[in-house]
Amino acid sequence: MPFKKLAVPALVAAALLTLAGCAGTTGAGTGAGASGTSDSADGTLNVVATTTQVGDFTRNIVGDTAGVTLTQLVKPNQSAHSFDPSVADLAALGKADVLVINGVGLEEWLDDAIAASGFDGVTIDSDEGIDIGSDAAANDTAHDATHDEADQHDAAEHDAAHDHAGGNPHIWTAVANAERMVGTIAHGLAQADSAHAAEFEANATAYTAKLATLDGWIHSNIDQVPAGERLLVSNHDAFGYFTAAYGVTYVGSVMPSFDDNAEPSAAAIDTLVALIKKTGVKAVFSEASINPKAADTIAKEAQVAVYSGDNALYGDSLGPAGSDGATYIASQLHNVRLILESWGVTPSAVPAELR
Repeated sequence: MPFKKLAVPALVAAALLTLAGCAGTTGAGTGAGASGTSDSADGTLNVVATTTQVGDFTRNIVGDTAGVTLTQLVKPNQSAHSFDPSVADLAALGKADVLVINGVGLEEWLDDAIAASGFDGVTIDSDEGIDIGSDAAANDTAHDATHDEADQHDAAEHDAAHDHAGGNPHIWTAVANAERMVGTIAHGLAQADSAHAAEFEANATAYTAKLATLDGWIHSNIDQVPAGERLLVSNHDAFGYFTAAYGVTYVGSVMPSFDDNAEPSAAAIDTLVALIKKTGVKAVFSEASINPKAADTIAKEAQVAVYSGDNALYGDSLGPAGSDGATYIASQLHNVRLILESWGVTPSAVPAELR
């Protein structure tokens, strides 16, 4: 996957900041398989997390543990694909003991950022142990079923756009995957800072219990909907693991790509509009971190509802503090409520521990 090049001035500025010992907001973490404690001069374990979801997982594991700081690079409602690290981001990364990443190639900018910052700590790759192939297989089947009447030209274009080389990086959209990610991060942090391993483990256990409750709530609500009515169209291919986990048919996406910077062709738009009409999809969902213009256009042409603005889904990024997507759990509750609403279903009460 091609990596985005950082601007030369940013590299120079970051290097100067590092040489001068200038400190940005820092954080600590470790990689799975590493051992030992932080060797930071001040005794603080500095952890840096890349994305909003990984940052939220790590924040819940660290909790109020003394001597551990956390910096999250990607900010709310920013694209994780096209993120451009600032000088402060590079300075924080250069000081980090541990880097926590999503993996599966999501952070296309990461290799350049590591090279520019001089980071030489341990990396926790939170995709460890997750089956990257199952999402592609499940959703290719759904795509094939809905495209059986498309002409050969459109089908070929669609297949090329949905190339799964490298895998779908949006692993967190299935809550069971999020649970595995939390376990991997907690294990890595415990190895990096053995003095606080018990705290990390306790925090991770409590948070994982909440995730299990969330997973059960999603299943119980979606399972009540007839399988043929569980249809989803979103801005881009960010929800494949979600649809595979919960038995939802992913009819298509406005941007038929794992990357949220892709642009749909006129032929792809026409094909998607036809699919929406054919399958009976009732709504098109925009995403909070993506311009809703294309989704609005397709929904208008297909004469279905569009969910955007405050009713957009949280896909590549969580939302700011105070929003419905401020945390991973909040974002999943928000997304599922809106999807159920689009199907004409009223969700059950949210369990008290998730409120």
